[in-house]
Amino acid sequence: MDERLKQKLSKLPDSPGVYFHKNASGEIIYVGKAAVLKNRVRQYFQKSKKDVKTEALVAEIYDTDWITVDTEMDALFLESEMIKRYMPKWNILLRDDKTVSYVRISMQEEVPDVSFTRNPLDDKATYIGPFYGKSVVEKSVRMLRRIFPYYTKPYDGKKSLDTDLGLTPGIEIGKCTPKDYKRNLRKLIRYLNGEREGLLKELEKTMYDEASKGNYELAAEARDQLFGLKELKKKIVFSDKEFLDISSDQALKSLQELLGLDEPPRRIEGYDISHQSGTNTVASMVVFLNGASARSEYRKFKIRTSTNDDLKSMQEVISRRLKHEEWDFPSLIVLDGGIGQVNAILPLVEPFNIPVIGRDKSGDHSKSAGVKIIVPGKGIVTLSQNSHIARLIARIDEESHRFAITYHSLLKRKGMLK
Repeated sequence: MDERLKQKLSKLPDSPGVYFHKNASGEIIYVGKAAVLKNRVRQYFQKSKKDVKTEALVAEIYDTDWITVDTEMDALFLESEMIKRYMPKWNILLRDDKTVSYVRISMQEEVPDVSFTRNPLDDKATYIGPFYGKSVVEKSVRMLRRIFPYYTKPYDGKKSLDTDLGLTPGIEIGKCTPKDYKRNLRKLIRYLNGEREGLLKELEKTMYDEASKGNYELAAEARDQLFGLKELKKKIVFSDKEFLDISSDQALKSLQELLGLDEPPRRIEGYDISHQSGTNTVASMVVFLNGASARSEYRKFKIRTSTNDDLKSMQEVISRRLKHEEWDFPSLIVLDGGIGQVNAILPLVEPFNIPVIGRDKSGDHSKSAGVKIIVPGKGIVTLSQNSHIARLIARIDEESHRFAITYHSLLKRKGMLK
């Protein structure tokens, strides 16, 4: 470690955060999280014995940057998204995929259960994640069970020890209805997805509103959940994507500058069209909040008006999306398409003052090719493949494409079964 890096690392804070190891060319080669940044990052440069792979990583480190967050769980969320965005080579070489975990809630069932899995399926269940710290996530979700009781296995109607301990909603003893259980699970999902502050405000409002109406049982339920979450906040907190400081996200800052926005784009929506020779035409909408994917906000559309015209399909999906005023409007729309797609939807989004860009994948497809984006008023802008904006745009585009293909494949399979 040279004197320059030594001086920089002397400023490492005691707070939780995510760190980025870079090589001499500025490429991010490893992303990690830490409960205490100062302690974790310095371990790499201590003379203690390390395995061969870690020694090789350390030998390649030229610079290190970091982002501080409020809690270790915030770091867990942010680390997960940054690994997916930058795909650092040493994360792939050093990590065991078995550590990746999703929270699965079978909301498609009349009586859902909550479990953990490494492999999310397109089975209509709700998945939150992925997380790269399996034990931390499982411990945290189990702590939430005392506030939002849930079943850990498919419901069989039988009373258990968990029933006596208050860890199930009590449908099996008539304490709760399936409808009420799902209502509380939706609160749990919101909390896991980072809507912490909004949920706390809503619970407080519900508590007072129901009490004023004389619905004291509902008021007491909201009160207990509100106080429980506030107490939990002292122990462990999930990522608050609503209020995460995004000023340190280089990609969002660069997008703000490139597009002349008043602030970094807080909510980015990505769209893609998928079909096979005009059959089973679908569209995907993926959402990134503060630079991180928010799977619970994703939506899929079955195209109604056109089958083999991507421009008309894109116009349809954007028109239908803009009618959903109950969904937060985006700060930026990213299309999988070139000038034609961008021009096709500009008249639709301009009344709402929503900026739009497209990703043009025509031309050079080599690994070293830059990422081309269509910016209204600026035309084609070619970004360095390893630039922060390019990494974020590619991540959004890949996610929207994956989500569209998954839905298209599902409809195709259903058609084959008819």
